[in-house]
Amino acid sequence: MPQLFPPIEAHATYQLPVSPLHTLYVEESGNPDGQPVIFVHGGPGGGCEPWYRQFFDPRRYRIVLFDQRGCGRSTPHAELRENTTWDLVADMERIRQHLSIERWVVFGGSWGSTLALTYAQAHGDRVIGLILRGIFLLRRAEIEWFYQSGASWLYPDAWQAYLQHIPVEERHDMVAAYYRRLTSADVAVRRAAARVWSLWEGATSKLIPSAAATRRFGEDRFAEAFARIECHYFQHAGFFERDDQLLANAYRLHAIPGVIVQGRYDVVCPMRSAWELHQAWPQAEFHIIADAGHAASEPGTLAALLSATQRFSSLP
Repeated sequence: MPQLFPPIEAHATYQLPVSPLHTLYVEESGNPDGQPVIFVHGGPGGGCEPWYRQFFDPRRYRIVLFDQRGCGRSTPHAELRENTTWDLVADMERIRQHLSIERWVVFGGSWGSTLALTYAQAHGDRVIGLILRGIFLLRRAEIEWFYQSGASWLYPDAWQAYLQHIPVEERHDMVAAYYRRLTSADVAVRRAAARVWSLWEGATSKLIPSAAATRRFGEDRFAEAFARIECHYFQHAGFFERDDQLLANAYRLHAIPGVIVQGRYDVVCPMRSAWELHQAWPQAEFHIIADAGHAASEPGTLAALLSATQRFSSLP
């Protein structure tokens, strides 16, 4: 069984203002003189957890974690204003400059892969290498697969609560229906919708479902930010100019060392997106994990990610 590095504490934390409205939680751990790496969490709206530090050898890495706008320890909580993909790309640059980092490794999974790719396409000169897992390109077909029809055929039991929360007459566009509730002025309406939305994703994230792993998705504070911010981004097509933007701009990645790790049975972010990214970016290593779903913690996925972080720690 692959093993994460031992738990460590952050040795520096910051509350970094990035606009008059938003302040980000940022932390550093590991070796201050090590290879800089930024961990880009999922969601959008998922926030960071302490175990994310454990993907990296603390003797060899300067580990930077941050909570994206509106989630985790960033403020204001669950805020949708001034919260777009391009705001987050600018935030990553603000963090890099604040920490006086010239270039860094960028590590991200799920939505974290989306944001990592967007950042690398905009600021490739600042990226030493990309380590990506569970590829999500934020195309309409991917959103419809998981939130409208597709994954529902594999998880009809988990889908039932998600579907029944919305009246029949609104079910032709489930994302829009949830968006109306998640942006309601009624706190109870928002929280009820957020919990159902969040639990649907939690129930499908692992090849072998785990009640313990799903529990976090049902917590009110986590669910409100996770569901509101996810739905906000999906309702607005990721704030991209075109549906296939990340594939169309993949040529900008060709000089960047990369590793793509993809679970064969990932239901949240099906493998087709990882496959198409690799076709557009053949220079990246591509690892298909035969016995994994979406979660980074599944053994085969974890082993491939740890192998990549060990190798990338010595990239120039």
